[in-house]
Amino acid sequence: MSNRAQKVKVAVIQASSVIMDRDATTKKAVSLIHQAAEKGAKIVVFPEAFIPAYPRGLSFGTTIGSRSAEGRKDWYRYWSNSVAVPDETTEQLGEAARKAGVYLVIGVTERDNEFSGGTLYCSVLFFDSDGQLLGKHRKLKPTAAERIVWGEGDGSTLPVFDTPYGRIGALICWENYMPLARAAMYAQGIQIYIAPTADARETWQSTIRHIALEGRCFVLSANQYVTKDMYPKDLACYDELASSPEIMSRGGSAIVGPLGEYVAEPVFGKEDIIIAELDMKQIAYSQFDFDPVGHYARPDVFKLLVNKEKKTTIEWKN
Repeated sequence: MSNRAQKVKVAVIQASSVIMDRDATTKKAVSLIHQAAEKGAKIVVFPEAFIPAYPRGLSFGTTIGSRSAEGRKDWYRYWSNSVAVPDETTEQLGEAARKAGVYLVIGVTERDNEFSGGTLYCSVLFFDSDGQLLGKHRKLKPTAAERIVWGEGDGSTLPVFDTPYGRIGALICWENYMPLARAAMYAQGIQIYIAPTADARETWQSTIRHIALEGRCFVLSANQYVTKDMYPKDLACYDELASSPEIMSRGGSAIVGPLGEYVAEPVFGKEDIIIAELDMKQIAYSQFDFDPVGHYARPDVFKLLVNKEKKTTIEWKN
């Protein structure tokens, strides 16, 4: 702690994507990064799948046992607007982080560029204040119908990064209900726990407050505010949205301290940049009576094993 800033101002961005438009959404993200920096933020956090969109309300023409031709068209549109890491989009984001002098954590739909190029992942990208791409986290288990569009990540992308402001890492949305995934974050000494999400329910607030209290860390949760009229009308399966509410996601982004109390209360019903100053001493204060991987742990009883190998289906041998 002595070599790190004792306080840091952070920004949680609650905003909508320009749905299905990677370039326009990236441009919006760059603008929001600079706005957050102007407010003094040194760490800027965006929601889950911000680029090019969290495809809420869409089934891409799928039912059990079949896929429609129209759904494949929308899938191709989504795939075409995804982010191949690294690419021109990551260069633009890195340059924005560098110019703003911030650490950037942003959710994207990532297109595999190592194997077939056909699989998408729900990922979080981390950039330092020099604009360098530090790494990424891929969602381990897409939830329910998310599995139509996203593949599964593996243990090779569960990083926690050391920064001048503390150790940062991320789990995405309902990954945060996986006790062992949380334990893997705590075991790496996470201090600023990023929880981008698409969950706007009241119960999500209980989740992030519990994580902060359990992990004795700050939790920054970012969600989108989205209305149905933001969806492009020329989607091939636009009629799938007919029964959806006008407000597709009400938000609920918030910042929680290491004793489970709000540093910034949840915001609902609008786009916003949520700014808060984190007092990093609060982590040590909170660990006085509970440390999940220290004096309150029982390594003689419990042990966590994490497979950090990259998951591949093909191994080439000479």
